Amino acid sequence: MATPDRPGFALPLLLLAGFRTLIDDLHAELARQGHPELRPLHGFVLQAVGTAGTTASDLGQRLGVSKQAAGKTVDRLVALGYLERADDPRDARRKLVRTTPRGLDGLRRSAVVFDELRDRWCATLGAQRVAELEDDLRRVTAADVFRLDVPGWFGG
Repeated sequence: MATPDRPGFALPLLLLAGFRTLIDDLHAELARQGHPELRPLHGFVLQAVGTAGTTASDLGQRLGVSKQAAGKTVDRLVALGYLERADDPRDARRKLVRTTPRGLDGLRRSAVVFDELRDRWCATLGAQRVAELEDDLRRVTAADVFRLDVPGWFGG
């Protein structure tokens, strides 16, 4: 039950602040490790491209944004060397967007840094408390919580 010292609106703000802290810390470390141009949106895009590659249209659908918005982000990530465009070997009319070795390096480093950040939270809160927090969040979130359309969802 919400109380004056714990109003209902505080919970989503605290969850967002925790998320923001993790993401800001991730990107600060990625910058130190040679990826200063990566932004939070870029991580969603790199994940959505996947290992097999995708088209800009499919990427837009996965992210919940227009093909044009996806294309602009792809253009930026191509310019930065994280993605590349290539002919689709199954259909010459289509262009695939694929992750480059630099993009894969950014993803690998992100995974390692996220483990380190989780360890930092465990050192602060205790490993059991972090595990309980994860378990509790799994209980109250939808099964498809790991959808990649967060950029489109935030954008409306």
